Amino acid sequence: MPPEATPDTTPTRLVIIGCGALARELLTLTAGIPGVRVEGVDARLHMQPLKIADAVAAKVEVVRARHGADVRIFVAYADCGTAGTLDAYLEREGLERIEGAHCYEFYAGAAAFDALQEEELGTFYLTDFLARQFESIIVAGLGLDRHPELMPMYFGNYRRLVYLAQTDDPELTARARAAADRLGLAFERRDTGYGDLATSIQHVIAGAA
Repeated sequence: MPPEATPDTTPTRLVIIGCGALARELLTLTAGIPGVRVEGVDARLHMQPLKIADAVAAKVEVVRARHGADVRIFVAYADCGTAGTLDAYLEREGLERIEGAHCYEFYAGAAAFDALQEEELGTFYLTDFLARQFESIIVAGLGLDRHPELMPMYFGNYRRLVYLAQTDDPELTARARAAADRLGLAFERRDTGYGDLATSIQHVIAGAA
């Protein structure tokens, strides 16, 4: 029989608290790095952004209780529609987050995202996570499964769907294209990889070494 894996007993030196929509990416970026942990916040708050600050605050309390008040914490959220409430909380606690207004911006890069918006203001964006969870997060989250007549109210001003792809996954591309078809939008795919998310996580890990 193969030997059992040795449990990681390295003391936790950094906890990254992130949106559940970034969980796969955060776990990939931190895989195998001793002393670094990832804690997720419910991704469904993507549809209720004014609840994000309180959810992050609750998670910070849990992390400090588990790992000690002095553990370093980094918040893997942009503003994400919190209207400044997340930043106000983080300033009070002396915590940092990823720069940017939302994940679309830090995946694409600020300049590239601005260019996309300049090309077509009426753009709806998907990431790998949203392509994967389109039915549960977008369709069910907006009630379109129960009230399809609301589609024009939500999406009538959009002209295209841009899939910001973190990975080269044909199945996710097909799902994103199907989402565009369902919404009646033109489809575009842009390869972004992890963008500024990777840069931010690498920087904070190096700072916690």
